[in-house]
Parts: sequence; structure tokens; C-alpha cells
Amino acid sequence: MRVPLVDLTAQFQPIKGEVMRAIEEVLDSMQLFLGPNTRAFEEEFAAYCGTRSCVTVGNGTDALHLALRAAGVGAGDEVITVAHTFFATTEAIVMAGATPVYVDIDPNTYLMDVSQVEARVTSRTKAIMPVHLYGQMADMDAIGEIARRHELVVVEDAAEAHGAEYHGRRAGAIGQLGCFSFYFSKNLGAYGESGAVVTSDAELARRLRLYRDHGSEQRYQHLELGFNARMDEIQAAVLRIKLRHLDAWNAQRRERAAAYARLLADAGLGLPVTAPGRTHVWYVYVIRSPERDALQKVLADREIGTGVHFPVPIHLQPATRQLGHRAGDLPHTERAAHEVLSIPMYPELSTEQQAWIAAAIHTFSAG
Repeated sequence: MRVPLVDLTAQFQPIKGEVMRAIEEVLDSMQLFLGPNTRAFEEEFAAYCGTRSCVTVGNGTDALHLALRAAGVGAGDEVITVAHTFFATTEAIVMAGATPVYVDIDPNTYLMDVSQVEARVTSRTKAIMPVHLYGQMADMDAIGEIARRHELVVVEDAAEAHGAEYHGRRAGAIGQLGCFSFYFSKNLGAYGESGAVVTSDAELARRLRLYRDHGSEQRYQHLELGFNARMDEIQAAVLRIKLRHLDAWNAQRRERAAAYARLLADAGLGLPVTAPGRTHVWYVYVIRSPERDALQKVLADREIGTGVHFPVPIHLQPATRQLGHRAGDLPHTERAAHEVLSIPMYPELSTEQQAWIAAAIHTFSAG
């Protein structure tokens, strides 16, 4: 039985007619960016997240970068974050002119170890950027308390947490700014590149709108040096349709995660942990084994798709060599990079497919 890591076709088929009609309407109008679908999606996604504003942008990296710039982060500043995440988290900090300062992760949740944050605060620290990883939010109360004591901005990297909650508040709505990617594989994914920043601060929203459109509020009049970082109307039209299904899809992901927990309880692996007060949305389902590579090969031989999120920690990447980190600086991050394995997770995953996956894992564990 072939089971892909992600099955976008299975999601597309039930909404195909609605999506194709929406795309056709955009092309009939030829209003291709910053049009009615973009404005409507911004209102709808802000309401969904529980913020006053949403500013759509070209992709998730744009969201992080422009959020930092809007918050006044620039040359000489430091931003505290983690290295167990996609590279865009660090790219955005560097693109804003600042320096990333890493803390290790909690080995159980893979989220920022908040107990290490305050020790890394210096006179140059301007912001904390927690990453809500794999569909689960970081400890935002503790992060917020540190930020308040030191007058720091909190920018949430919520690229993997669409609809996730922390004590009843949705991802993106707790820090000053919340950043989302709508990369095609995400819980809320476009059919191309796009992203968004949510905020309840009107001035931050105004600056974000300036930055995404060449620093302009009126065509050919540029108040600041900005960027070309606009979401196109086709992506906004698609996202409006998919947003209406997001809560149901996330609920189905939680059902699949609960099934995995039952099926793999005695498989001798590290299974995901959901921290208290969190509503997990299971962007990916990550298991853990010191024999990860061998397990991945066994699953591949049975046509079961897998992924590694993420195989090389950011602080040990060639591109970040100038930061001066060495192996051993972030031990939990580095160990996770050698042991984590993502197995198929999507709302349409069937009971039979999950049983097949679990049987393959049990065979490996017994061998």
C-alpha cells in the first residue's frame, strides 16, 4: 500500500469545483493583486485568529521579515529564537539586519525552552521570536512575562500552527505580531506562495502594508523603502475557500493523531507530547528513534512517505558559520535532528493507511 507523506489531491477533489470557479472569477475580473479577495481574506483571517488586522504578503519568509521591520528591529539588534525550525526563521532576522540568538528546545515538545531565554537577554535584544512547531504553540505566558520585564517585542512564528490554541487563544494573537506561511502543505495552504501577518496594533498594520507594497500608500508615491511582497488574488480566493474548512480539517488531524498514539503506544518509539493548555493542530506527526535512518528506509521500502523536520540545525548550517556556533552548543536541538521522523499526517488519512504504517513500524521495532 502506497501512503504519501502529504496527499494534496485528496484534499483538493472535494473542493475542486468551488476552487476552479473562484479562480475563473479572478481571471475574468483581471484584478490580480490587492483586490476584493485579498481584502476579504484579510478580514476573515483576522477574525479567525482573534486580531484586529491581517496583512497578507508574498510568503511566510516575507511575513517574518516584514513583521520584524515593522516592529523596529534592525542593525545591531538581537532576536532570541530557536534553531530547530525551518531556515526562514533565521533568514528573516538576518534580512532585517539583526542577529539571531539561539536557545535550546524542550526535548519533549521540541518548542523553545523558555527557562533559557532570560539568560540570553542583553542590551541589544529587541525581540523574542518563539516558533510554534509541528502544530503546537510555545509557552506564551512565560515568554510574554520575560518580554514585559525587558520591554521586548514578541513576534510569533506561527507558520506551522494555523488554528492552534494556547489556553483558548489562537496562534498569532498573543504576541504583538503573528506570522503565517500558506505554503501548499500547511494546514491552511495556498496553491502557490503566500503568507500573512496578524496584529491588533493599528500602527504595526499600517507599517506592514507600507513595506509589502514598495513603501507606498498611493501609486508612485513612496514614503519608505519597501519590498514587493504582495499576495496575489488567486491565492486569496483559494485561501478564503479553504479557511472555511480549516477547523474541521484540524479536528480530523487530531483524530488521526489520537489513532497513532493508540497504534504506536508499544512500538518503542518517542511519541509526540502535547503540553498542558494547548490545542495541537498536528501539521506533522513526529516520532523519534535513535535508529531513525534505518526506520525511514524500512518505511520507504513499504512505500510509506516520511520526512525529517529538520535534519541539520540552523546553528550548524554552512550559511550561519559566521555566528560562531559549534556542535554541542544546543544539545537537545542537535539530538532531535538525528532522531525525529515525520510520518503521514493529513485529514484524509484512512484507518487502513494508519494501520499499515503502524504495522511497518512494529515490524521494524521487533526486528
